[in-house]
Amino acid sequence: MSKIEPKAHPANAVDVALSEDDQGAQAPASVMSFNASEASGASGLGCDVATIAAMGAHCLPIVTAIVLRDTAEVFEHMTLDTDTIAEQARLILEDIPITAWKVGFLGSAEGVSAVAEVLSDYPDVPLVAYLPNVAWLDEEQQQSYLDSFRELILPQTHVLVGNHKTLTDFLLPDWDADRPASPRELAVAAAQHGAAHVLVTGISLPNQFVDNVLATPQGPVTGEKFERFDINFVGAGDTLSAALAALLSVGAEIHSAVAEALSFLDQALDAGFRPGMGNAIPDRFFWALPPNEEEEEAAAAEAAAAAAELDAGGLSLDDGPVVGRPPRRMH
Repeated sequence: MSKIEPKAHPANAVDVALSEDDQGAQAPASVMSFNASEASGASGLGCDVATIAAMGAHCLPIVTAIVLRDTAEVFEHMTLDTDTIAEQARLILEDIPITAWKVGFLGSAEGVSAVAEVLSDYPDVPLVAYLPNVAWLDEEQQQSYLDSFRELILPQTHVLVGNHKTLTDFLLPDWDADRPASPRELAVAAAQHGAAHVLVTGISLPNQFVDNVLATPQGPVTGEKFERFDINFVGAGDTLSAALAALLSVGAEIHSAVAEALSFLDQALDAGFRPGMGNAIPDRFFWALPPNEEEEEAAAAEAAAAAAELDAGGLSLDDGPVVGRPPRRMH
């Protein structure tokens, strides 16, 4: 393998520096993510940075808490001072324009309040709010956190993302019907607090399938059914919501952004890996992996078949494109 030599910098580097307009034209869309830092890389800011980068945008990570966990369970968390949370964000916002927000775990009710105050200064920037299962908090912490999230984050939320059971417990705590709450019913409850859409994941279906539905109070908008995986994952919800925020940051319509984000998640889960003794992690860079031997053999067979068809039909490559194995998708 040939060695790649680093590029030499010209002596007059200052003179050839890009103008501000050129820099802006080359910069990807920026998404600010408020989330916890945790060392497994499965969820939290590690997930958001990887996912948003994989989708072609730039993540601006704001630490809201430190979660002590491994890939199997959460042990403890430490909150940050609210001024520290807000100052991280405001210093960057004075420097870099953003086009979407992602909100994950904010640490405490006070953290929720600090983040909500920052969000309120930019009402036109779409917010994707992910609500993780916070059952590992003690009852008092959990209640105050969810109450603050409902009161301060939902009124600013463009899309609320969460697992079907988590959203039902949060939005319809008194639900006692014999059937599960529908995505529309969850959207109606979310809309009462100001959220425009809900993206409900993990809706159980027969035959080992799960449904994922974007809904408004008027009904379902779009969705996708996936086959249930046999293993448990950490970070699926953070991955989906971060991917959706990245897509909205470049101006994608909500229905197409959700479809693309769900497809990204499904492929990331399909290529997921188990780095330790706990749960698996989605591979957010599945599209960057080289093809395996089976894929290479299949591609070669398709190319040979296409060439034979060209020969049989008396066509040449100049007659038009040959459709074969599609390239790996670059987000």
